[in-house]
Amino acid sequence: MPKSSARNFPTIKEVRTFLVEGVGSGGDYHNVKGGHWLIDSKISTPMSQYEPYRKSRTSWGINVLGSFCVEIEGSDGTKGFATGFGGPPACWLVAEHFERFLLGADPRDTNHLFEQMYRASMFYGRKGLPIAVISVIDLAIWDLLGKIRNEPVYKMIGGATRDRLVFYCTGPEPAAAKSMGFCGGKVPLPYGPGEGVEGMKKNIEFLRNHRESVGPDFPLMVDCYMSLNVPYTIELVKACEDLNINWWEECLSPDDSDGFAQIKRAHPTIKFTTGEHEYSRYGFRKLIEGRYLDILQPDVMWVGGMTELLKVAAMASAYDIPVVPHASGPYSYHFVVSQTNSPFQEYLANSPDGKSVLPVFGDLFTNEPIPTKGYLDVSELDRPGFGLELNPAARLLNAAGILSPTPRKALKSCEEQEVKVDGHA
Repeated sequence: MPKSSARNFPTIKEVRTFLVEGVGSGGDYHNVKGGHWLIDSKISTPMSQYEPYRKSRTSWGINVLGSFCVEIEGSDGTKGFATGFGGPPACWLVAEHFERFLLGADPRDTNHLFEQMYRASMFYGRKGLPIAVISVIDLAIWDLLGKIRNEPVYKMIGGATRDRLVFYCTGPEPAAAKSMGFCGGKVPLPYGPGEGVEGMKKNIEFLRNHRESVGPDFPLMVDCYMSLNVPYTIELVKACEDLNINWWEECLSPDDSDGFAQIKRAHPTIKFTTGEHEYSRYGFRKLIEGRYLDILQPDVMWVGGMTELLKVAAMASAYDIPVVPHASGPYSYHFVVSQTNSPFQEYLANSPDGKSVLPVFGDLFTNEPIPTKGYLDVSELDRPGFGLELNPAARLLNAAGILSPTPRKALKSCEEQEVKVDGHA
């Protein structure tokens, strides 16, 4: 019998980037209108030690980068699309640096493409913006693969592990989360160590009031957004022992892994979580091996994309540490439903007052799935790729015409160019 061969698969033909004009649309969660709870409510941040930067998170630049999008077109005309944060610098990195590894490549080679982009940017990357840019590229590749294969991403990474995805809600009013049917509510801590003893008292009162508003048993979590230190965390957690806080999130700087070990030793029966601002499997390795965290919370739009998140999850599963991604809308939904070690998902309240459910990415897509009564049927994800349809009215600006300076082509090698010295080739 003649040997059968696999069908030819499209290669990557073109890579485009777009900026999102205005606010309230795209992958930068914090690029929203003034007055939104995410930016203009009292929230403790690493900048809270400076009085001028306490009132609004935009005062110190939390939305300075803005959203951007990547579109990857296959040689058959199929297009994959994804959004994230990074704005003009992200578009520039794609065009100037990462595109060279993509053009002509087989999009199925996700591990290879990630490794090339990660290693090539290691001298200036490893964490932060460069990895966030790679993440959005990776998500666009997965979207492309799903559309070429005509199947949802979650079916390509292990398939469904349940019929229904359950959510907790992060927002300013846990009581509203409870009334909307979410399985728990997470609230941002308002005061930091720089606001002294009075700030500590106000934090305790704030959390006590929220516990009373939701009753004794509704899961209540606290997001500290990297703003505390070890002594303050230990004292605050001790003072709130009677409030039955389900977990304390991101209490310390992402770089203080030893500090997380200290607070766990001080409070061994209390749950601590982090990971939102950690990058790549290398960043998560020590967090996992230390076994002083109870839940890991990588953001798929920042950690390295779906390709790297799957590696982080595999590492964590060997230690039975749950992985519950930070926000990221449908990108996270596809991941979570495919993982036995991811019991539920975060919904980041995108309405200005945090009391209603709106699409995480605003009006960028026409059909973004959102939880109803705190859950989402997995069948709603049964569309090719991530299943998101770009809004024809989306306020996208093609970055090719506005990058400044215009990205330069890589210099040719000596063998590729004629070098004339003193009239000789």
